[in-house]
Amino acid sequence: MAAAPLTRTQETKAATSNGGLMLLTCIVLFGVVIWSFTEFATAETGENVAIIGVAALAFVLSISGFYTLQPNEAAALTLFGNYKGTDRIPGLRWVLPWYKRTKISLRVRNVTGQTLKVNDKRGNPIEIAAVVVWRVTDTARALFDVDAYQRFVDIQIETAVREIASHFAYDHAEHDEPTLRANADQVSALLREKLQERTAVAGVVVDETKLSHLAYAPEIAGAMLRRQQAEAVLAARRYIVQGAVEMVQHALEQLSERDIVKLDDERRAAMVSNLLVVLCGDRDAQPVVNTGSIYQ
Repeated sequence: MAAAPLTRTQETKAATSNGGLMLLTCIVLFGVVIWSFTEFATAETGENVAIIGVAALAFVLSISGFYTLQPNEAAALTLFGNYKGTDRIPGLRWVLPWYKRTKISLRVRNVTGQTLKVNDKRGNPIEIAAVVVWRVTDTARALFDVDAYQRFVDIQIETAVREIASHFAYDHAEHDEPTLRANADQVSALLREKLQERTAVAGVVVDETKLSHLAYAPEIAGAMLRRQQAEAVLAARRYIVQGAVEMVQHALEQLSERDIVKLDDERRAAMVSNLLVVLCGDRDAQPVVNTGSIYQ
């Protein structure tokens, strides 16, 4: 037999009163208590005692119904376990004293996740951490649909970061796929989307997510560094050779257009070889004075 789906709580507006008006009422009740005590204290009859007791009880109940709310703070009201609404109006507020008031912050919260050791899409162990900015928008869901909503959000952040890390390679992905290192904005956007899906049940909105730490795990960091250095050297060599070829081509075209020297295929090949050695060498070229001919 399938379990019944969980009923989601929806935030509603609570019926509360302005605390300032009720404060004036309490002052009047306090005056009534004082007047009743001085007026009927000398005549100790049952009716007089009842009047004093009722006035004092009304004053005490009125005083116990006050509470205050700061900006971006709310109070969820419950009556004998039943949710009766949420008060979001800041200032001095009043409600019937038998209502339970649970305050909850609506301010923006910044969470720096712990550094996690996970495997990327290619199976390489990496270290990753994220910064998440979030806030509560539905107080009823945060308080009644999940247990300890702050801890719930922290766990979902860790789960979402692990999931995102498995979808991307750290770097050097195949077929021009996005990577964690080169496509930080795309990764952050997907992380925010996944995290919002996970935390919606708690009435939470995720405003921003950013990767705060990204590195190879220590056991492979040295090998990956050597690979990056080798790839950097190859890329630099490739750029140097490309530039050298363009310079040699330009030189040969200029010599031919200006008819400075007649070059046959053998002399052209020798000049190309010499120019490439000069342009692509790691050390400065040493000039050699040729007193003969390439044909002797």
